[in-house]
Amino acid sequence: MEQIQWSDFEKVELRAGTVLEVLDFPKARKPAYQLKVDFGELGTKWSSAQITKHYTKTELIGRQIIGVVNFPVKQIANFRSEFLVTGFADAQGEIILASIERRVPNGSALI
Repeated sequence: MEQIQWSDFEKVELRAGTVLEVLDFPKARKPAYQLKVDFGELGTKWSSAQITKHYTKTELIGRQIIGVVNFPVKQIANFRSEFLVTGFADAQGEIILASIERRVPNGSALI
């Protein structure tokens, strides 16, 4: 594993946001949702997330997630993904969301 400097880590904008809306994403190659997330002063952003195995649309609404908000926009089928949803793969390779233990203000940076 390559070691990085603290200054490298500081470049990654990991921010807390609250899921406002969840839509099915039938045009994605793998099962996915489209998430609309409130990042506070950074505004609302959309992302595609392959998290359909462990999460329903209903249980995602109001949940705080961690997103990387300073990657370039990525075109996925007919959708523009504006941030990266973070998580870990389980033993079957399905994504488990990285979680926030207690609510924090939307847009808070991971430090």
